[in-house]
Amino acid sequence: MKIKRFIFVIVTLFLLCGPLNIVTPDVSGSTVDHVIYATLLEKYVKQGQVDYRGFKTDEAKLDQYLKVLEKTDSDKLSPNDQFAFYINAYNAWTIKLILSGYPGVKSIKALGSILKSPWKKKICRIDGDAITLDDIEHGILRPRFKDPRVHFAINCAALSCPPLISEPYQGSTLDRQLDNSAQNFISNPQRNYLKGNTLYVSKIFKWFARDFNNDSIGFFLKNAKKELKKELEAQRGRIRIKYLRYDWSLNGK
Repeated sequence: MKIKRFIFVIVTLFLLCGPLNIVTPDVSGSTVDHVIYATLLEKYVKQGQVDYRGFKTDEAKLDQYLKVLEKTDSDKLSPNDQFAFYINAYNAWTIKLILSGYPGVKSIKALGSILKSPWKKKICRIDGDAITLDDIEHGILRPRFKDPRVHFAINCAALSCPPLISEPYQGSTLDRQLDNSAQNFISNPQRNYLKGNTLYVSKIFKWFARDFNNDSIGFFLKNAKKELKKELEAQRGRIRIKYLRYDWSLNGK
């Protein structure tokens, strides 16, 4: 009797109120869990110097993070999260590439061959495909996001590269992180400096001149920190550019 009454009440409520609205999770705002990578970077990257020996002992954790990236559907990420995703993927897979030859590797270039550079090896597993570091940089990051600051965020494991920072890039803080990376690199006198009216700069500004609208000086004037900016302003209109030698030695201990 009680069961019949319960069923009667449920049917009555359904007829009066209509079907229940069941809320399903919204996956359109997906994010990436960078916790493992954050722990590794904080532990093994200090002021741009990478402890590859330490990374080697924790390679299983790096592999876990790479698996996270592999399982991520990048199309479901917001533009900023997607931008950060590919920066982190480039940097994490570069570390993995170095570990494949560590401790014998002295330069990332040694991991290539006469027929294929290390940047053209299909080592990156993303979106169900195996792609190269070049694919990420030149096929995705540069053409899709069109932001020259990316050149100071991705790290090719060389001493002359803009340093790897000790935290993952995050969509929520991406603009600030990109600003900091660009400003810190161009204002570091060990990487770029003004002598008289000659601005000595990284070859990044030569290789990717179009990304900087063929106006490296303008980029410096906009992004340099106070002291360098003041020096550049004093030489405005008279500055000439010279490119520094690029050191491909490993950026590790």
